[in-house]
Amino acid sequence: MIQYTGVAAATALVAGCNDDGNGNGNGNGNGNGNGNGDDVAEWEGVDEIELEGQTSGWIGVSPDPIADEENPTLILFEGQEYDITWENADGDEHNLELRDDGGEVVDDYETDFNSSEGESETLEGVEPTDEMTNYVCEPHESTMDGEIQIEQNGGNGDEENGDEENGDEENDQ
Repeated sequence: MIQYTGVAAATALVAGCNDDGNGNGNGNGNGNGNGNGDDVAEWEGVDEIELEGQTSGWIGVSPDPIADEENPTLILFEGQEYDITWENADGDEHNLELRDDGGEVVDDYETDFNSSEGESETLEGVEPTDEMTNYVCEPHESTMDGEIQIEQNGGNGDEENGDEENGDEENDQ
């Protein structure tokens, strides 16, 4: 019985360590928040976005801030137009839809379905609105679902000041 108790105590101690490790997961949240803030400036001047469609998720091709990222956040500025192109990377049937928080397609921004590996589809002249929250492949929406972050197109100075204010608010909390 003493050995059993020792094993149980060791297991509890290890479990306690794992719980502490999970508590450090807050750092991941902070990292995501900082990443989005840092990425905003890198998106200025971008008007073409390229993705690869795979059943496991959307893979960023360009611009550089999303290269090789799975289901990357797309940062779009109001007042700009974008062409969003995706290439079928696995031969499964995919499409691209820009949706609102209720899951509805915004302003008919959706491509045709495509099941030909290596073929591309493009949404041309996308004008971002606050309604847009994510981009999805309808047949694989559980894995091919990325966020859209809409930024006000107020010019470099205004955006930088906005980022600084957000940083100060986070530090004050």
